[in-house]
Amino acid sequence: MVDPSHLGTIPEKPGCYMFLNSKGTILYVGKAKDLKKRVKSYFLKKGLDIKTTRLVAKIDNIDFIVTDNEVEALILENSIIKKNQPKYNIDLKDSKNFAFIKITNEEFPRITIARKREDDGHYFGPFVSGAARDHLLKVIKKIFKIRSCKRMPKKACVRYQIDLCTAPCIGVVSEHEYARQVRLSKMFLKGKSKELKEGLSEEMKKASDDMNYEYALELKKKIDAIESLSKKQKMSREKKYDEDLINYIIDRDSVYLMLFNVHRGLLENKQEFVFDYKRDFLEEFIIQYYSDNDIPRELILPDKTDESLVNYLKRVKNGSVRIVTPKIGEKKALLDLVKKNIELTYFGDIKTLESLKEKLNLAEVPSVIECFDISHISGSFTTASMVQFRNGLPDKSNYRRFRIKYTKGIDDVKSIGEVVTRRYTRLKKEESVMPDLILIDGGIGQLNGALNSLKDLNLKIPVVSVAKREEEIYIPGENDPLKMGRSEPALQLIQRIRDEAHRFAITYNRLLRKKDLTS
Repeated sequence: MVDPSHLGTIPEKPGCYMFLNSKGTILYVGKAKDLKKRVKSYFLKKGLDIKTTRLVAKIDNIDFIVTDNEVEALILENSIIKKNQPKYNIDLKDSKNFAFIKITNEEFPRITIARKREDDGHYFGPFVSGAARDHLLKVIKKIFKIRSCKRMPKKACVRYQIDLCTAPCIGVVSEHEYARQVRLSKMFLKGKSKELKEGLSEEMKKASDDMNYEYALELKKKIDAIESLSKKQKMSREKKYDEDLINYIIDRDSVYLMLFNVHRGLLENKQEFVFDYKRDFLEEFIIQYYSDNDIPRELILPDKTDESLVNYLKRVKNGSVRIVTPKIGEKKALLDLVKKNIELTYFGDIKTLESLKEKLNLAEVPSVIECFDISHISGSFTTASMVQFRNGLPDKSNYRRFRIKYTKGIDDVKSIGEVVTRRYTRLKKEESVMPDLILIDGGIGQLNGALNSLKDLNLKIPVVSVAKREEEIYIPGENDPLKMGRSEPALQLIQRIRDEAHRFAITYNRLLRKKDLTS
């Protein structure tokens, strides 16, 4: 089961969360207005049903995608469920959730719901939330007064329909005016809310200037309703082709890149990449990525690229490819959303790291922290773990575990010295980048063991240790340990890193004992 202490890295933002097992398979997808609060609720010991308890026991990792609002989170949630069909989302797999809003091709078109596309009208969607779709349909009918009924006898139409639409069947509205209302409703459903609001605002001003205040108020209500609904259109746009959105952040000679796959207007999933920065990295990434993945019809990027890249993609795809670099509008908003997810995924704890720098009096912000812990059973099966946190978040690709080779008996100080020597001897040999801070699980003795090893290697890396009982921080050269308040974010980060190293060490220790018992 995942360590609940890691939940501090989850942002207090709306979005979707994914629970994954040890194989990386998605077990459950959910949405939340506050991701951190919702995910934490799964790890409360009281009030969980049997199914949820079983789910929590299988969680090995937690992933998330931030959205701008709950509507987008709902759409995204259903998109991921449709693709991955997680075991614990069986109630959300029903395809009836996917439906279109349809405007028919009749003399006086109707607006209704359709389960599949046909050649008898204009379709908008699909909408994965039935409630959101029905609410949108109701409001559009109210704003634009489009009929949803089939043609009825005149008496029935007078009795039932006159308050719900403009009743074109009985001549309450002209064919020209009704066609205008249909055109406006299509503009809104296509996501052209900005142009629609501008046109209605001009019309409202004219009505006000003509002292037709009743009509101006009616137009004002339409504009307000469109404003409140326009944010629902971002992730449920009518598209007949696929798009990929790519954005990135460059930090300390590394590129943090995220790619969102959008399938026919629905944000389907995200992919994350971290690699060394170099010139033309974006073009190189695109070429390598799309040599093994399907090329979308449209690629949305933050920067302009060479025309030769477009031609290359067209040749590989053997079809049309378009690269756009939006500066304003809906696609720019989606690119910003990708960047927001990068910031929260990789740089979520930057303020905490800055606080840690001040508390420990470090020269640089400790973006990369490596932590060591020792685990044994009465001196046997002695193992060590090293976990790496990058920008305040665990980087599991750089976790390492060690079997103690040269230290005999119960001697945590020498064991720490051994693994520190082995770890950084290898990094020196490989000419790899050293961490910004080394954290040791233990007291002053373990700290000195690590310091002696670093001195022998002629390495100057800041190193501190944390003692569990009082959560005291031992710093080289200081007579008294540093004590921080339990609510201090810097201490909570240190505890989270230390606890992860402890968990990783115990897991390896148990594995060795199990193998020994089996043999």
